[in-house]
Parts: sequence; C-alpha cells; structure tokens
Amino acid sequence: MRNKELVVLADIHGNSLALAAVLAHAKERGRTRFFNLGDTFYGPLDPAGTWRILRELDMPAVLGNQDRILLQGGQQWSGIPVFGRTLEAIGREGLDWLGSLPETLRPEPDILLCHGTPRNDTAYLLEDVSTGLPAMRPCRQMLDDLLPEAAGCSLVLTGHSHHAGLASCDDITVVNPGSVGLPAYDDIDPPHIMASGSPHASYAVLTRTENGWNAEFSEVEYDWEAAAAQARANGREDWARWLATGMA
Repeated sequence: MRNKELVVLADIHGNSLALAAVLAHAKERGRTRFFNLGDTFYGPLDPAGTWRILRELDMPAVLGNQDRILLQGGQQWSGIPVFGRTLEAIGREGLDWLGSLPETLRPEPDILLCHGTPRNDTAYLLEDVSTGLPAMRPCRQMLDDLLPEAAGCSLVLTGHSHHAGLASCDDITVVNPGSVGLPAYDDIDPPHIMASGSPHASYAVLTRTENGWNAEFSEVEYDWEAAAAQARANGREDWARWLATGMA
C-alpha cells in the first residue's frame, strides 16, 4: 500500500535542486510519507531554497551533526564562510526549526530514526572506514551501537555516511538511504573517502512486508552541474567536483 511506504531522505546539505528532484520523483510514484535523517542545510549550495521547500512539508526529521554545529556555533566556526552563509540563509525561523528536532525519533513503536548512531551523530553505523574506504561492519558492532536504544525495533534508519546500504542484524533491518545532496566527500578522522560513484541524488523507500522490510534504493537525475556551479561560486571547488562526478 503506497501510503504505508516510508520515503527516507538524508544528508540534503542545502542542495535544493537535488531535494526538489527527489521529492518530485517520489510523489510521481504516489509516495507521500517522508522522513529526513538530518544534515539538512549546511553546505555551499542553497540552504535558503532548501528551507523554502521543507517549511511547506510535513516531514518529520532528526538532528544531524552539522545541524547541531549550526545551533551550537563557536569560535572555531565563526571564520568559516559556509557556516555564516548558511546561518544567514535559513534565518531565525530555520534555526528554530533545527532547535526543535530530536536526536532520535520513533515514528512507530518498532522504527527508529537517527543520524549516525542513536548515541553519536558523528559515528557511522553501517560502515568501517579504518582502511580509507567503507566496508560493512560486523553485526555485533552495529548491535553494540544500537542497543538498548533500538530494543524492540524491526527497522533502524541512519544517515551521515552518504553511503547507501542495508544490513540485517538479528531481527533489526538497518538502512542508510544515501545522500540526497552530496554524493561524495573525504574526511580526515580517520582519513577516508565516501563516494557513490554517481552524481545522482539518492533516497530510499521502505515497505513493511510479512517477512520484514523491503528496501528500494533510488538514484535521481537532476541538474548537478548547476549545483556544482553553486559550490564553485561559493569557493568550494572540492564540493563542485564531488557533486559533478560522485567521486572523491
């Protein structure tokens, strides 16, 4: 039943062009129940346009680590141009909306939403990146990070890594929908890269079945060259490359 499907978005990062394309793609298929796993605005793209879209939608969301950075601020961020531009773009209303978001959410008794893990919004749940590239973590490690917060859950939805994936651990299905707005990036702690290999915008649809959960992963075409031009105009050539290629 279409109205029972969960449309799961994560890591929009202010990419209004990708967000609009994903929403249109889902709605054309009769999908109307949306969830947002966080990291919604931060980035050198179009946070104001992203907020204009989201403020009109009934889309429950959780707080991401870079959403939290916008709320907490601090001297270490004040000199970063993207930080100031993002705050100015979303304004007090957008910041208040972020401040209202929970770190985790249970929209149904057996479904848990988080950004990273239930206790750490900067940790990857599905992936081990110690080698520099993502590899699936053992279920015992995932369960250590999930429990007790996810006790009684059949489905956990997570973002943060921008890397689409699925794992079945005991009775829990764990799904990362990939990133709507940024298909690749690199990081230094530890040094690693995340790359979808495609510039498409990603999201997932979860459907409850008699045998558990079915996950459908979608990659949506949009004007990623225009998004890359936004990043380049705001001084982030690295983002422009990631957006245009899906490679880091």
